[in-house]
Amino acid sequence: MNHVYKIIEVTGSSTLSSDDAIRNAVAAAAQSLHHLRWFEVVETRGHLEAGVIAHWQVTVKIGFTLDTP
Repeated sequence: MNHVYKIIEVTGSSTLSSDDAIRNAVAAAAQSLHHLRWFEVVETRGHLEAGVIAHWQVTVKIGFTLDTP
């Protein structure tokens, strides 16, 4: 079967880790989209407070297949 893919870009955040930020981004996308197939980390950054990491922020591209008629 041939597929057509759509790609979106979202940013997740977490106080725990960059991995958790990725999971949060994917989970949020999965609430309104279906047929998610893959993700690619595009950017990792963080928010600092008093010289300590307060939040991880990770931007990911998420690919999903479009519904076929």
